[in-house]
Amino acid sequence: MQIFRSLAYPNYRLHAIGQSISILGTWMQRIAISWLVYQLTDSVFWLGFVSFISLLPSLVLSPFIGAFVDRHPKYKLVFITQIGLMIQAGLLALLLYLELESVLYLSVLGFVQGLINAFDVLGRQALLVSLVDDRKDLSNAIALNSSIFNAARMVGPAIGGILLTMYGEFVCFTINFLSFIPVIICLLLMNVKEKVIIVPNENAFQGLVQGFKYLKRSPHIISLIIVLTFSSLLVMPYTFLLPAVAKELFQGNEQTFSWFESAAGFGAMLGAIRMATLRSGENLRYRVLFAALAMAISLVLLAFAKFLPAALCFTCAVSFAMMMQTSSINTYIQTHAMPAYRARVMSYYVMAFQGILPIGSLLTGAFAEWFGLKTALYIMGGCGIFISVGFYIYLRLHIQRRLFKVNFR
Repeated sequence: MQIFRSLAYPNYRLHAIGQSISILGTWMQRIAISWLVYQLTDSVFWLGFVSFISLLPSLVLSPFIGAFVDRHPKYKLVFITQIGLMIQAGLLALLLYLELESVLYLSVLGFVQGLINAFDVLGRQALLVSLVDDRKDLSNAIALNSSIFNAARMVGPAIGGILLTMYGEFVCFTINFLSFIPVIICLLLMNVKEKVIIVPNENAFQGLVQGFKYLKRSPHIISLIIVLTFSSLLVMPYTFLLPAVAKELFQGNEQTFSWFESAAGFGAMLGAIRMATLRSGENLRYRVLFAALAMAISLVLLAFAKFLPAALCFTCAVSFAMMMQTSSINTYIQTHAMPAYRARVMSYYVMAFQGILPIGSLLTGAFAEWFGLKTALYIMGGCGIFISVGFYIYLRLHIQRRLFKVNFR
């Protein structure tokens, strides 16, 4: 089938197998951490804070790491980061086994995970090009990668919710630790031949500056990164409020929370599958525009929902649109950025996505604590509408400028 054409490449197939198992464990761990923090503190602020601290390295370090990744073998970097993430998962399980769980320890281990992830995410994004031989299949590979991630996001919380209810957080953390074994085995079986790219010998700060200069010469790429930045700050952090949505708005328990996470994962998986079916030449910028608007409207409807089934449907819709937006931006950057600058440009993408997200989670957590959960969701949806309108105005102005140049040549 055309939708799975990237799996014809052996290296990408091994990557997909290993990642599908590992990410399943990661989502089981995530739901366990979120519920554990909320149970320990009964506070949406601390829920947002732990998310903030775990993603903080992506904000601070991503642009610098991009220059590092451009200069080093991506395969070796990914292998090392997977070992590091496995050790971090083992320490988290040990912490629960010794009954030493606290917000402080969870925050420290979350920060360590975020630090390793900052290298891992950029390394994987840059490595993806070497796993697919034909450049025409790159967009399909990116979309399938997102499908794998979100299929695990759909199934992982559902399984995690059952295990969390029956056996507690320790089992979820232990399974995540064990899930890294298939990833490491698949990496060892790969035969990756990375193309040699000549990159100037520059320090981290110089790499940051050069990446920014390249973005300034690429207005379409930087406009998409700006849209992603504001979405990550003001709209996407709704995911960190789902434990509170389940408990406060629908008087639910761990299982109810897992339903929300699974609904979000299902919607995102549908969005990723839709991206995998796109033909080459699709106008991805307009797809970003419509996805941003759909995400905002769905979030407003989620805040308004009175019944649990409706809320789950709107959660699914928000995540569908969010996946369409982020995957479209990712694909556009991967296919339009120069190879010598790809990791540095992707570092700004990661900073805008994963780096800004923790600030957004901290702000929305604090706002929901002070003014109420429903009010926070309404305002986040309203901000999403303003973002989509602003991007629409930019696209219209670009079209008018292009027509002006054509008419006066």
